[in-house]
Amino acid sequence: MMYPSNIVSCKGTKKISMITAYDYSMAGIVNDSEIDLILVGDSLGNVMLGHKDTIAVTINDMISHASSVVRGAPNKIVIVDMPFMSVSMGFEKSLENVLHVMQETSAKGVKIEGGKHFIKLIKELKHAGVPVMGHLGLTPQSYLQLGGYKTQGNTKHSADEMLEDAQALVDAGVFAIVLECVNEELAKKITESICVPTIGIGSGPFTDGQVLVINDLLGLTNGKVPSFVRPKLDLNKEIKNALNDFVKEVRGGNIC
Repeated sequence: MMYPSNIVSCKGTKKISMITAYDYSMAGIVNDSEIDLILVGDSLGNVMLGHKDTIAVTINDMISHASSVVRGAPNKIVIVDMPFMSVSMGFEKSLENVLHVMQETSAKGVKIEGGKHFIKLIKELKHAGVPVMGHLGLTPQSYLQLGGYKTQGNTKHSADEMLEDAQALVDAGVFAIVLECVNEELAKKITESICVPTIGIGSGPFTDGQVLVINDLLGLTNGKVPSFVRPKLDLNKEIKNALNDFVKEVRGGNIC
């Protein structure tokens, strides 16, 4: 079995694949694949719970879904998103929230959105033996403050700040950093400047790995998918066809 520490050694040797999962059944399928990491993302707010953003997602939501994913994928590294405000409520409460998630889910680590503001917490978590994945660029929990869902790091000031944040996260002890919707040139620069892997989403091809929402990848998303996603299947259509076939069989008396 691989652990988060093994992911660091992949930098420069192997591209890292990460996919989201939110339930036992899908996790079981991913468990039998060659995917390196599973992220139980707070994107479950959109994908599973029908919210318009991730802000409504609670710790209890994350624990419930992450626990089922861990049970379904015992051979994978499962990382859990810390949801909105859960690590912004003072140092002691934030530390308590992370440890609660780890103990209740048996996950292999957590992901925390943001930069230098979380350095003290990340250092303490490393000391406590909790692997932490960072997340820079478009941080969905802060999309209101960022002015919406758009590419980040397009100005010199914002690029310099993100570079500083990335190095600060590495110094604090993260084992990898997600770069979401980061200017492609900046994502490349960050990747080349730090010693831990970067995992991109909508940030170009020069990161050390890629992550996608599994529903987007499999064509299960209702509505438009992000422009950087190339679905491998159209399960939305296939499932509808299967359901309609079932209806015809039932109405035709062909089901015993």
